[in-house]
Amino acid sequence: MRDKQPVIAVVAVVLVVIGFVWLANVLTASPGVTASPSPTTTDPAASTDPTASVAPTSTAPTVAPTLLPGCTPVPAVQTNPKKMTSPPDVEGARGKTFLATINTNCGPITVSLDGTKAPATVSSFLLLAKENYWAPSPCHRLTGDTEGLWVLQCGDPTGTGSGPGPGYRYGIENAPADGKYPAGTIAMARTSDPNSNGDQFFIVYKDTTLPTAGGGYSIFGQVTSGMDIVNKIAAAGVNPTDQMSPLAPISILSVSTKAKG
Repeated sequence: MRDKQPVIAVVAVVLVVIGFVWLANVLTASPGVTASPSPTTTDPAASTDPTASVAPTSTAPTVAPTLLPGCTPVPAVQTNPKKMTSPPDVEGARGKTFLATINTNCGPITVSLDGTKAPATVSSFLLLAKENYWAPSPCHRLTGDTEGLWVLQCGDPTGTGSGPGPGYRYGIENAPADGKYPAGTIAMARTSDPNSNGDQFFIVYKDTTLPTAGGGYSIFGQVTSGMDIVNKIAAAGVNPTDQMSPLAPISILSVSTKAKG
C-alpha cells in the first residue's frame, strides 16, 4: 500500500492541473453569440407596402396602446369588409382636383387629390369614400428610423395589412422617378405586383426615399391640414407588442370628398 501512495499523489496532481486548465478555459472563453435577426426589408415591393410586416418576437412585451389627448377610443375593426360591385369611374376623376376629409378618432386630416396626375387612384379613392368602405378602418402600420422610411399606413378595414381588398386592382401611376416622397405625400401601398393597388395607402410624415425598382408607388395627393395629427401619432412610436402598429392608435371613421373649383 505504501508503494502506491506516490502514484496516487501523481494522479491527484494531474487531475488538479486538468481541472485548473478546464476552469481557466471556461472563464476566458468568448460567450456564445446568438445570431441577430436580419434587418427588416425596407423594399416596399417586398409586401403590402411600404415594407414587409414585421412578425413580433416571442419575447416582445405586451404593451397597452396609448390613447393620446384629443383622441377617442378606436372602434372595432371590420370583420366583413365591403366588396365593390363596379369599378371606379376613372374618367370622372381625370383632369380634376378634389378635396378629401379623412375623419379619424384623433381629428380630421384633409388631403388634396390630384386627378390629373393620378386619375385611376383618385377615382378609386372617391369610390371607396362614397361607399363608406373605410368606416371604420385603423391605420395598422407605422415605420420610422429603424426601417429608414417614415410613413403611416392605413386603408385595410381588417387592420391587419393583409385584408381582401375592395374587389378590384389597378396599376401604378405618378410614381416619382427619383424615389423621393416628401413629407405630407399620400401614396398607394401595394405588393410586389405593380398592378396590386387597391385600398391601402400611406401618409409620409418625414421626407422618405423608396426604391424605384418595380415601378415605385402612386402619389395621388398631398395633406393640406392635419399633419400635426400624423406627427403626434408618429412621435408616440411603434407598439412593441406587434412591432408594427402605432402605439397611439388611430382609425379612419369616415371619408368625405368634394370637387375643388
